[in-house]
Amino acid sequence: MVFMPDSIEIYNFYKTYSPKILRYLAKRLPSKQDAEEIMQDVFLEAIDSLPIFRGETTVLNWLYKIAHNKTVDFYRKRKIKTILLSQLPFLEIVSQEIHQPEFQFEKNKIRDRIEAAFHLIPLHYQKILRLHYENSMRVKELAVVFNLSLKATESLLFRARKSFIEAYARST
Repeated sequence: MVFMPDSIEIYNFYKTYSPKILRYLAKRLPSKQDAEEIMQDVFLEAIDSLPIFRGETTVLNWLYKIAHNKTVDFYRKRKIKTILLSQLPFLEIVSQEIHQPEFQFEKNKIRDRIEAAFHLIPLHYQKILRLHYENSMRVKELAVVFNLSLKATESLLFRARKSFIEAYARST
């Protein structure tokens, strides 16, 4: 049976743990506004993940781990944005180039090679890759679909990627 909290339980959950998580985030993020925004994301993810929470750690430690991961994502996205903005002139040149017929021919050739490699891998690998990359399913959602633990699903996804990379390298 899956545990689904009601709104009062969610409110109490949030009220109990949010001050500690906010303090944790405020020490690690550049502004209070960023900390509050990330805290909301932490609790949204936690509430979504409650049905699969196994109690292998305390709830507070679990929330700290989610907060840590969200903080890492925040800085990773910030770094990527900085890199992209610094490359803007180059990206404008590339944007002009991609409309050239030679680029379209190469793009079609690569797409055909990807499709050929994709059909060389086992069907369960094809399924997990399609669900993850085309349907944007997260690993925990895939775990439910495949009836696997989170770690087993991550492992299956890793093996599927590896199999695809090997098939792509073999295809010509």
